[in-house]
Amino acid sequence: MNRLAKETSPYLLQHAHNPVDWYPWGEEALQRAKAEDKPILVSIGYAACHWCHVMERESFEHEETARIMNEHFINIKIDREERPDLDHIYMDAVQTMTGSGGWPLNVFLTPDKLPFYGGTYYPPVKAFNRPSWTDVLLALSQAFKERREDLETQAQNMRDHLVQASGFSGKMAGQELIPVEELFTKAQCETIFNNMMQQGDKVWGGFGSAPKFPGTFIIQYLLRYHHSFNEPKALEQALLSLDKMIQGGIYDQLGGGFARYSTDAKWLAPHFEKMLYDNALLVDVMSEAYQLTGNELYAKTIADTLSFIEREMTGTGSGFYSALDADSEGVEGKFYTWSKEEIEQILGADAALFCAFYDVTEEGNWEETNILWITKPAAVFAAEQGITVEALERSLAVSREKLMAVRAKRIRPGLDDKIILGWNALMIHACCKAYAASGVERYREMGVNAMNFCLEHLQNTDKQSFFHTFKAGVAKYPAFLDDYAWMVRALIALQEVTGDSEWLGKAKELTEYVVNNFSDEGGIYFYYTEAGQTDVIVRKKEVYDGATPSGNAVMAANLLYLSVVYDRKDWSDRGITMLAGQSQTAVRYSTSFGVWAGVLLQQVIGVREIAVVGAEYKSRMQDTNRHYIPFKVMLGAATDQPGLPLLEQRERPGQTLIYVCEHYHCIKPVNYIEEIINLK
Repeated sequence: MNRLAKETSPYLLQHAHNPVDWYPWGEEALQRAKAEDKPILVSIGYAACHWCHVMERESFEHEETARIMNEHFINIKIDREERPDLDHIYMDAVQTMTGSGGWPLNVFLTPDKLPFYGGTYYPPVKAFNRPSWTDVLLALSQAFKERREDLETQAQNMRDHLVQASGFSGKMAGQELIPVEELFTKAQCETIFNNMMQQGDKVWGGFGSAPKFPGTFIIQYLLRYHHSFNEPKALEQALLSLDKMIQGGIYDQLGGGFARYSTDAKWLAPHFEKMLYDNALLVDVMSEAYQLTGNELYAKTIADTLSFIEREMTGTGSGFYSALDADSEGVEGKFYTWSKEEIEQILGADAALFCAFYDVTEEGNWEETNILWITKPAAVFAAEQGITVEALERSLAVSREKLMAVRAKRIRPGLDDKIILGWNALMIHACCKAYAASGVERYREMGVNAMNFCLEHLQNTDKQSFFHTFKAGVAKYPAFLDDYAWMVRALIALQEVTGDSEWLGKAKELTEYVVNNFSDEGGIYFYYTEAGQTDVIVRKKEVYDGATPSGNAVMAANLLYLSVVYDRKDWSDRGITMLAGQSQTAVRYSTSFGVWAGVLLQQVIGVREIAVVGAEYKSRMQDTNRHYIPFKVMLGAATDQPGLPLLEQRERPGQTLIYVCEHYHCIKPVNYIEEIINLK
């Protein structure tokens, strides 16, 4: 047993029995590196990472390899989900050095934590055009002893590069002289749309080539662009992408929920790990698609996905777990795949129809086994079989239930049961969006309960700051910008679906905390880490979207929203300045800046300020929620609320009225939202 045995992270605990003398990241390891003047090996991964498990089996469990590592290096294991700040810094360094990155991330540092060499997976013997892990270890150990000065210079240059990369201030020269309507234009929105469409796969949906990620921010932009400018091609590509994913192997056809990405262009063969954040972001965008189209496929997929989250990724206290592994019994996808023979034994006479619909064959559709996926719409398939769609759906539903019962007895993939603040906030937001679109009370309950869990267990005793992660009764690590940005966004969404203004008060508090503790020197963008954190070699500013939305982009949107609620011109100005600094980049690199693109589109279209006042305000707010109004600020109360401009002097005795305003100027109030047509 090594020092990782005292950790709570499932990923670190997986390595607690390795013969490698692993340390968690912390003062003990860093001080030992300085005292012994040894280079540091930092190995970063996460519990659901397939190649992390492979490298552990091949190298970290190997006695002789461990001996070399222990003799020449101070070895540190990091769960990237616990310490995304360190992951970002060292991933940037490795990508700069090698042109690529991924996990496991293995990076070598000087005793001062500065990176001088790195890579991803290394095999135990030379293969795949990669040196063996032991060759790398021995070569670097020798280089550190014989070419120390060169490595130190190289490492210092890398640190300077990382500092420079976060050095942008973002303020455009003369920006304050340009009217807002000229800063952000319909032409920019159109260019973003065209750039996204160029990347779009017009046959299988999605964007780019394999491996294919969901691309939820792009889909959301296209839905909103169509809604704003009536562009059918945008809607078509967005819905094609959702439909093909829902029909694909990336979606668990039996149990609900989406895997992280597809290894092929057709969405057939996923990388089978299931992440909380992917499912949250997909529920988000499917909720918008349902509001816009009324297609019940989206309502059903939302229901099945949130049932999966409730069944398999929700803790006893209502917080959401992080991930499910891709592997079980050491084999990727084993839990989710089937042989035709097994299905025939379970389903008997119903097997033929089931196998034909889900493309199950004797030889298998993937690596000699079968991933369930839908190759043609139910209506087309039913017509070919000479049965009604209803009869088909009934038969398939019974068969799925039987297979789920058998699957439940299999050895399950590993569960990463730590609770991450920001990922919970993403799922809380998704639950709110799902409730808004469908009116299903259970979704709202899931969101409220999870937020209460986060406030109770991840909030610091100072009642201002938060922790990033919670496991086994222990909250750890100061929260990062993403955590706070996504929390503010979730709190805003909770007010819109509950009508309870205390959620907004909390959103305001957290926003003030972020402004005070994360702002850059120019007072425009936000650093990823809080002021005063000492164990990082650089404070990074992240502006692009990865698998999750950019914290800076979400904070810009939060500032703009709350500036309307509280009449805070300083927050409005800051949000606009942040957006102006990224608008050209968002136009040019639209698929990597989808959230910024959405904020830009909002500025062009304008925000509907909706105030609902009167005894029936909560039900009228939900009536409004059902409609697709993506760019809105909505507040509600039974009576006038001094201090909230939208809710001042609105009350009319015996009536519940809906006011629709822009810049606090309102059209004539109505009793029901349906009385106002064409509300974008």
